[in-house]
Amino acid sequence: MKKSRFPQGWNSERVKRVLDYYESLSEEEAVAEDEAASEAPGQTVMGIPTELVPTVRELISKHKAA
Repeated sequence: MKKSRFPQGWNSERVKRVLDYYESLSEEEAVAEDEAASEAPGQTVMGIPTELVPTVRELISKHKAA
């Protein structure tokens, strides 16, 4: 059996808590949360090609480490 790999600081319990939280939201609550996130100061929401996701994640990781 293949062992699951989680990002640093994550484990199966944390993933379960996040899933439970989002699955418990009503449609209105989910929309409100999405809208609030897109208006957060200092943040930008954008679409990127799927094949570039690993590169973008690496850049974000390097930025956070700097």
